[in-house]
Amino acid sequence: MEIKKGIAVSPGIAIAKSLVIDSEDYRIPRRSILPSAKVAEVKRVRDAFKNAIAELEDIHSEKDFEGERIKDIFAVHLRFLKDKNLRKKITDLVYNDLLTAEYAISTTLREVANHFASVQDKYISERAADIYDIEKRLLRQMLGEKRHDIASITDEVVIVAHELSPTQTAGFDKKYIRGFATDAGGRTSHTAIVARSMGIPAVVGLEDVTSNVAPMATVIIDGNRGVVIIDPDETTLKQYTEFALEFERLERELDTLRDMDAITRDGVTVELYGNIEFPNEAEMVLDKGGHGIGLYRTEFLYLYSEMEPTEDDHYKAYREVLRVTGNLPVIIRTMDLGADKFTQSKRFVRESNPFLGLRSIRFCLQNLVLFKTQLRAILRASVEGNIRIMFPLISSLHELRQAKMILRDVMEDLDEDKIKYNPNVPVGIMIETPSAALTASILANESDFFSIGTNDLIQYTLAVDRGNERVSTLYSGADPAVIKLMRSVMHDANKAKINASICGEMASDPEFIMLLLGLGYRTFSLAPPMIPEIKKLIRSVTIESCNSIARKVLMMNSEREVINYLRSAAMKVLPEVF
Repeated sequence: MEIKKGIAVSPGIAIAKSLVIDSEDYRIPRRSILPSAKVAEVKRVRDAFKNAIAELEDIHSEKDFEGERIKDIFAVHLRFLKDKNLRKKITDLVYNDLLTAEYAISTTLREVANHFASVQDKYISERAADIYDIEKRLLRQMLGEKRHDIASITDEVVIVAHELSPTQTAGFDKKYIRGFATDAGGRTSHTAIVARSMGIPAVVGLEDVTSNVAPMATVIIDGNRGVVIIDPDETTLKQYTEFALEFERLERELDTLRDMDAITRDGVTVELYGNIEFPNEAEMVLDKGGHGIGLYRTEFLYLYSEMEPTEDDHYKAYREVLRVTGNLPVIIRTMDLGADKFTQSKRFVRESNPFLGLRSIRFCLQNLVLFKTQLRAILRASVEGNIRIMFPLISSLHELRQAKMILRDVMEDLDEDKIKYNPNVPVGIMIETPSAALTASILANESDFFSIGTNDLIQYTLAVDRGNERVSTLYSGADPAVIKLMRSVMHDANKAKINASICGEMASDPEFIMLLLGLGYRTFSLAPPMIPEIKKLIRSVTIESCNSIARKVLMMNSEREVINYLRSAAMKVLPEVF
């Protein structure tokens, strides 16, 4: 039995056999196979070589390459792929040493590449790059086969990977993918956010879990405590089976709160909305007792298709949500592309520092055709429900005015086309940068509402990459600098008589709710599965006690002091959650 500690990003307990997903972009870890699996694993090696050869020959026959240099490259690659001695060396590692096919291919070809690289002759040393290319081609054959298996899997498994993209995670079938664990990632990485919204237990930032888990090993993922247990003993397995049953019982109990309001013990009403990524998640928000959609992330329209969405694609997606929500509020965030989310046509355009580069509203202002297409669709849908528009990552008044000017241009175009829309659609902004927080009093004069995106606000305030596990311990909403900015934004919103809500991951964290209530926030938008838990906590406290907690926290000087105090306070109110 081995226990790994990581970052808990999505609550719940998952117990199942492991499905390990490797990546061709990093070194495949050494893993063993059962003796009974060696024949099938050798066949996978042979099939990978066969398919790689066929792939290369198809490319060569389909394209009329000019020049001996290119023909020489193809000849070298095919020569290596058809080398029986090379293939035998790999299959011997699998058959005799009981190693996975991926590891045998990767380690053998890297040995060859290192040998070539050490030779003084320049022509031979340059062949090392060809060997790495061949390695990637073979791994792509094998790993692509495994990724296809995920789509058609019919047994319960937990996914173990170096890293997962939000797209991969969103494609998981909850019926069979019971949880996942990754080497990389942080609490507010987009993959973690998708896992929470889908209700899949997950632990990330484990550093080397892929090196320690053999295929089809029994794995426990504890998304509450951030623990992954590999090959548990019988006592641990029994204990966690009981934990899982208890967690399910608690979830059923919390779901009885669905039709109750989130009202504190001293009578203050709090609005709880849901964050959604896909239109079909709107039903989950209402099923969990949400009052509407506080953050509709629209990037899925760009990320999950080879074709960029048309105006009708947008319109249909928004109408699908409105069909479920009726007249409840639906806040649509305009596309938050860039950083780690790219359209298909821009997916190969990379920046050296993307989170400080062309992303969110900056991307929109430089891609007006895409931006106007989305705004037209939102405005067309605005006559069919309670839609509100929200611009992300506003960092200055100039950006806000530019975005609103483009919105007015789109309205004029719709007037000319005699298309109906709501001319008074509320327009708000996300406060995600220190510059926006510090100038909130100015921005409030030209905004109908604020929504605090705590994920990015923390990242930019503390200069910590929220998806980097190596600095994840520095990323915290309990930092005094973050708390003081949030208090300041609330003060400026109240002064301007506009609403300020929390839509980042702090809204899903029971440890922070009493502090946020004490700072004056009365609207939260969170991952749908977390709505019942947060509602129960709100119904268990008084605003008076929350105000007292906020006053004490604002006097504290360190993140550690703050988090210990908040955790202790939350555990007293809702011990069963912890």
